[in-house]
Amino acid sequence: MKLRRAIHLLFLFFLFAPAWVCAPASGSPPGLSVFVSIIPQKYFVQKIGGNHVTVAAMVRPGANPATYEPRPSQMAALASARLYFAIGVPFERAWMKRIAAANPRMRIVPTQQGIEKMPMAPFFGESTPRRRGILDPHIWLSPRLVKIQAGHITRALAEADPLHRNQYQENYRRFAAELDALDSDLKQMFAGREGMEFMAFHPSWGYFAHDYGLRQVPVEIEGKTPKPARLKELIEYARRRGIRLILVQPQFSRKSAELIARAIGAHVVTADPLAENWAQNLRRCAAAIQKALK
Repeated sequence: MKLRRAIHLLFLFFLFAPAWVCAPASGSPPGLSVFVSIIPQKYFVQKIGGNHVTVAAMVRPGANPATYEPRPSQMAALASARLYFAIGVPFERAWMKRIAAANPRMRIVPTQQGIEKMPMAPFFGESTPRRRGILDPHIWLSPRLVKIQAGHITRALAEADPLHRNQYQENYRRFAAELDALDSDLKQMFAGREGMEFMAFHPSWGYFAHDYGLRQVPVEIEGKTPKPARLKELIEYARRRGIRLILVQPQFSRKSAELIARAIGAHVVTADPLAENWAQNLRRCAAAIQKALK
């Protein structure tokens, strides 16, 4: 009798074991586990990966990608990640080796590959930036360059998860069409305003300005808050050029920008280049710039 019962229990175990083995642990996130450096990348990966990916951003909301230090809990979470999408922001230079060491099986994908970065303008007032200095990392503020990044994301997801390759490729086609439409809308918004200037405390908008024929005048240069003599030069320059807009972002102090704005009668507009709803944020920032340039 005991032997018959044991055989019966063993039969039930093998009958239902596959379901127990394959069932995900309670509370575990679905899909491919992916890390990105900054929050806008999360938008890109979700557009392409959809429900098949779970995305975490390393740089948290409100933090500065130039100086960010990952938390121990984030480094521990990398152990379950399949992919890390890098983008070339400054904190990666200090942390990428440690990020890679946290999970040697995790593939690191440089989404900036194939993009020629522009130098950040070292001085205001020049007709073109000098070919030296720090290269501008803000490639996610150009829809045209995001399209290149999206291609890298699509290929990496398809290779890591070939079962959903077709879905990733279809999602990419839809996202690429959205990027083309956004680029077309922005070109139309700034048609006839080529060469017009706006100020930005932290010069994040160089690629955006380049794409649409505008010119960004930086207040801060290479992470340094301007000294009084520099502020005076900026004010004089802005008056001569009729600049009426200064962009600031939540990750930096706005005191210098407000000082210049009072002196020249300009508007100070908060434009967060790290906002999560990337497309909506880019349209809002573009509308603010367009309004100030009229």
